[in-house]
Amino acid sequence: MRDYILLTDSTADLPQHLVDELNISVFPLLFELDGKSYHNYPDNHELSPENFYNYLREGKNSITSQINSSTFQEVFSGFLEQGKDILYLCFSSGLSGTYQSSRLAIEELQEKYPDANIRTIDTLCASLGEGLLVYLAAKMKLDGKSLDEVADWVEANKLNLCHWFTVDDLIFLKRGGRVSTAAAVVGTMLGIKPVLHVDNEGHLIPRQKVRGRKASLDALVEQMEKTAIDPTSQTVFISHGDCLKDAEYVAEQVRKKFGIKDIVINFIGPVIGSHSGPGTVALFFIGSER
Repeated sequence: MRDYILLTDSTADLPQHLVDELNISVFPLLFELDGKSYHNYPDNHELSPENFYNYLREGKNSITSQINSSTFQEVFSGFLEQGKDILYLCFSSGLSGTYQSSRLAIEELQEKYPDANIRTIDTLCASLGEGLLVYLAAKMKLDGKSLDEVADWVEANKLNLCHWFTVDDLIFLKRGGRVSTAAAVVGTMLGIKPVLHVDNEGHLIPRQKVRGRKASLDALVEQMEKTAIDPTSQTVFISHGDCLKDAEYVAEQVRKKFGIKDIVINFIGPVIGSHSGPGTVALFFIGSER
């Protein structure tokens, strides 16, 4: 069996220590802030997440762009030249064209490397939801599972990867077309906080509205209570838009309700954070359905 690379993109928001521990390769996506381009690396060495969110709070605009197929060909070719096969777990096609670009690249490369096994999977996931799926796949790889065994497991289980979000500032959802201008203005005045999830098509969808920040954070845990499979044995991921105390509050509620010990908390990176904004908190777990 040929060795293979487990590759994902930086929208998985995995912390550097897990990338290192699990031998995951991460392709850094790009964002542009105040006219300057940055790579979104897991160690954030080009721009810290604290500075990124402070820039957003100051009113600066961050723009993200899709990676084209030729860039993917360069990245994939580097591994293929080493004699490695590739399993790429990709950002949701419901939120980006990244997956389609990777497919086009693979179609071109299969002619040059006919014996290589190159698979790309549309995870239909985002942020640490994508990260949790990659984490579980990486554990399987370390246990000796083949590329196809891991890929087949991901395809069979990705729609059980539950994503529940809330945001503190509706203006960023308004910019992305998730809520109307009127809803954003009225919601802000009344302290209305949306609770959203990522659906089976990989889209970010509003599911309910609650009044007040604490109620919105509690609502994430309530959603986990409804669908989580054997929660006490799970590793749960929580991501946040520079609001660590709120993420820690959610983690504490999860520990109290389910007795979960393994919880990973990390920043929402700038590629996703450009659209969700400061104050976003998201909870990720395995459930019976999204």
